[in-house]
Amino acid sequence: MSVLSLGAWAQRPVTVQQDSIYIREHYQKLEKQVPMRDGAKLYTVIYVPKDETKKYPIMFNRTPYSAGPYGENEYKLSLGPSMLFAKEGYIFVYQDVRGRYMSEGEFVATRPYIPNKKKKTEIDESSDTYDTIDWLVKNVPHNSGKVGTWGISAPGFYTTMTAIDAHPALKAASPQAPVTDWFMGDDRHHNGAFFLMGTFSFLSYYGAERPEPTPERAPSFAEYGTPDAYDFYLKLGPLKNVNEKYFKGKNKIWNEMMENESYTSFWAARNAAQHLKNVKPAMMTVGGWFDQEDLYGPLKTFAGAEKNKPSAANYLVMGPWTHGSWTRGNNNALGNVRFHSDTGPFYREQIELAFFNHYLKGMASPGLAKANIFETGSNEWKKYSAWPPLEAQDKNLYFHANGKLSFEAPQSGAEGFDEYISDPAKPVPYTKEIRIDRGSDFMYEDQRFAASRPDVLVYQTDPLENDVVISGNVLADLFVSTTGTDADFVVKLIDVYPGDAPNDSPVPGTKMGGFQQLVRGEVMRSKFRNSFTAPEAMVPGEITEVKFDMQDAAHCFKKGHRIMVQVQSSWFPLVDRNPQKFVNIYKATEADFQKATHKVYAEGKNASHLKVSVMKAD
Repeated sequence: MSVLSLGAWAQRPVTVQQDSIYIREHYQKLEKQVPMRDGAKLYTVIYVPKDETKKYPIMFNRTPYSAGPYGENEYKLSLGPSMLFAKEGYIFVYQDVRGRYMSEGEFVATRPYIPNKKKKTEIDESSDTYDTIDWLVKNVPHNSGKVGTWGISAPGFYTTMTAIDAHPALKAASPQAPVTDWFMGDDRHHNGAFFLMGTFSFLSYYGAERPEPTPERAPSFAEYGTPDAYDFYLKLGPLKNVNEKYFKGKNKIWNEMMENESYTSFWAARNAAQHLKNVKPAMMTVGGWFDQEDLYGPLKTFAGAEKNKPSAANYLVMGPWTHGSWTRGNNNALGNVRFHSDTGPFYREQIELAFFNHYLKGMASPGLAKANIFETGSNEWKKYSAWPPLEAQDKNLYFHANGKLSFEAPQSGAEGFDEYISDPAKPVPYTKEIRIDRGSDFMYEDQRFAASRPDVLVYQTDPLENDVVISGNVLADLFVSTTGTDADFVVKLIDVYPGDAPNDSPVPGTKMGGFQQLVRGEVMRSKFRNSFTAPEAMVPGEITEVKFDMQDAAHCFKKGHRIMVQVQSSWFPLVDRNPQKFVNIYKATEADFQKATHKVYAEGKNASHLKVSVMKAD
């Protein structure tokens, strides 16, 4: 959650109460079971303005997280992407997706899209949306015949699916932090490495059985017995112990993941971005640079639609936000980092509301660029005609064996490497905090706690003589060797503040001199270095290239700051431990875990580096 002033927090309950009163005074709530083509009925809540002198477009949200509260006299405390929409005047529709809460049918997480459907029994989220919109425009009073969709996280995935084979009434869709590929970069895995902490907690309720429609949510696991996740997950042991100790084989989604350690057809079918062809509605994909769950999703969703040259408008908005935080608060700071403007209200008023008003109500164009990007560091909104920006040039940041980092390659003939011992029994923590839930602070946290460990390599530039602005993809290209047969490599790109940096942190008493702000961090499971579908063992002692996507960034490293890169082989318990032995990690035993010595090379043709997209200096 974004940092808000105490005054803002004090006002929040008053605002919620006022919003609730406004909704009850101006909207009537209806509950319907909307029939799908295969006969299943989906629970659908409709809020219709009481003013019947106008026609209103429909804002439609599909969710696996409950369309409640349930009962026609029980009202939501807020409507739409923000209350600005409720006061503007829209019809709001919320729906429990198939198999969740009060909707009939079987729930399938990130249900695969079925092209060229031939039978009524061939359904997916696209067809369920089509059938619902068709029913809404024919049955909801005073609708204008125009529909917009939006959703954050899993509802973002469902929003993406609304744009595929879209109903003609759907004019605008905004997938926000959309789940897009649970293996490559969202939520559950990154580059094949399993995100243990968030997945265990989330699936403990999300994957629980639901035999019949119910308004009740399954309980989340709460028997940790400690406030310290590092301690809990270390004592848990290998991944197979989750079923043995806790889920007992009854959690369907967990079981599916444990049977698909590599990028099988199970995962490939669930990549939503690959189906964004012939998109008809205008799309505005939204994400946050500090999203702890779905940074991958918005970037790949936008790119997936853009690749196919959609006839309708296709926009990307990326702000300085954690997961979904753009819906609330001022968003002018995170942790110790200030952004020097209220980015949340700006987005909600000038971008989001303006986008839907334009496409659903025919109001003035919001004047969006193809890519609307908040550049951290400089703390400025930028508008680009493409993403990544056409003005960006790929440059390599090279590691040097003396701990230096430079845009200059190691001298010809240079020989060198750095090495460290990675011990699965003492993994590198992902945060210095003692906490049981994942949180979001690690996305922008001071990394000095890790830099001091002997199993973390540190490379940094001299103080910068000029600003260095990166805008676009960050790619790690490592040359490594190991004494084991598998390994994880975690690479972190960091902005190091000068020793005399102003103490302008929102956290009282914080000294910002030497602060190591994480800009981007990513993990790669090296068994997938050549193929995510066909993992390969590392050959002990053999120099091997391990290249991987670290996702995108837009950041200004200011003059006088340093650029730092840290390399390590665990990020615990955010990511599960690699045994450092080539085995199916989901079935590994305690005996499979072993220490290993890893070397990172900075020489000749084996010059490890990051490829970054650097903007030309003005």
